[in-house]
Amino acid sequence: MNEWLNRLRAWFDGLARREKLLVTATLAVTGVVLIAVALVQPLLDARTAAAERAELAKQQYATVKELRARFDEVNGRLIGVEQQIQNGPQGNLLATLQDLAQQSAVKVDSIEPRNAADSPPYRETKLQVTLANASLPQVVRYLHLIETAPQLLSVKSLRLRTRTDQSDMLEVTFTVSSFERS
Repeated sequence: MNEWLNRLRAWFDGLARREKLLVTATLAVTGVVLIAVALVQPLLDARTAAAERAELAKQQYATVKELRARFDEVNGRLIGVEQQIQNGPQGNLLATLQDLAQQSAVKVDSIEPRNAADSPPYRETKLQVTLANASLPQVVRYLHLIETAPQLLSVKSLRLRTRTDQSDMLEVTFTVSSFERS
């Protein structure tokens, strides 16, 4: 190794002053480029990647906060519904619907049970109600009474059609669900 360095020194010493300056400048520029490529560029790349990761983390954090807020809202509503099921009056859904129909002065054509999936810890009771000859105000009042009843009732589906023989009267079919603890 020393022999190689001695040869290099002898070669450099044999150069003219102007050639020595040119070789020194070339080595300096080459050294700066190597330092830039080997040290500075990886640091700049790492800084850019860190900034991108930080921005992604901020976006993910915002998404998590939004999801948490939605979760809290839905969970709050669920707790309210569970309290309403537990603390609300329990009763025969058929009798309740008939009482509410009398209050709204609507004539119920039929009330038929429908299959409802049990989802522990609650049991769902589902009935399909058919009104054959009701006015719009009667239907609205009946549905309002169902939705605001002390017992937790929920209208799951609703189909309205005008009667062919009386255009001011409606044929209405809807499904009402009630829940209670299993």
